[in-house]
Amino acid sequence: AVIDHKRNRRLPVGDKVTLLFEDRETLRFQVQEMLCVERISDPARIRYELDVYNELMPGDGELSATLFVEITQAASIRPELDRLLGIDEHVFLELGQGRDCERIHARFDAKQFEDDRISAVQYIRFALSEEQARRFQDLREAVHLHIDHPNYDRRAELRGGLRESLAQGLSVDPDPLLDISAEAPEPPPPLFETARVHALAAGPAGDVIVECKQATGSFLDVEQNLLAEVLEVVREVASRMAEDHGGCRITSAAGEGAGPLRFLLSPG
Repeated sequence: AVIDHKRNRRLPVGDKVTLLFEDRETLRFQVQEMLCVERISDPARIRYELDVYNELMPGDGELSATLFVEITQAASIRPELDRLLGIDEHVFLELGQGRDCERIHARFDAKQFEDDRISAVQYIRFALSEEQARRFQDLREAVHLHIDHPNYDRRAELRGGLRESLAQGLSVDPDPLLDISAEAPEPPPPLFETARVHALAAGPAGDVIVECKQATGSFLDVEQNLLAEVLEVVREVASRMAEDHGGCRITSAAGEGAGPLRFLLSPG
């Protein structure tokens, strides 16, 4: 559902720049994805991720977007980005055409800029007055995104589902794609556990994560008895996996930062 929603908020501008217009649902998904990938459960770290992504939320009468400079050849990344220095002065939302055209300058996040280089990911905003918002929501009006940089002059029209989604978002937030009022489902029971360590299924491929139940910090800070307890569970799970699949690969995330000591075991 989020992928479908984001598809209606994505705008290619030429062959090297794409904008993804953000709203509460795209940002909610970004936070959820980050918490899932990084296995973040500590409330302070969740608060930090929310603070980071809340900065991208559009305010009243605003359009907020993530601008991606998409360069697929590694050797071309730095030269192409250097060619786009000063792009923050050359991105506009254009309402109407001809003599009736009204240009709204994109406001870039100044924290992302250095004097001699730019990032391939930029956060931008367009602030619309009430009259400009009315024109944007009038689907009879042509609206374009124009980049008029000397080294990259491209224009793209906002139309169809994209335009409708953005026009609606200027008035109301989208309905939640996730039922946030529902109780969270009970997590599946551990495959194996001791007093301080558990083994959890980690996806349909048969992977298993063995980790401490509490944060441990750096690998060097893990006390000897706990380390022995973790390794005993790793050995037990690896033995079962080898019997079922003929082998086992073990990868360690050795208590990075404030997280728990963790091992990933994969069949094969």
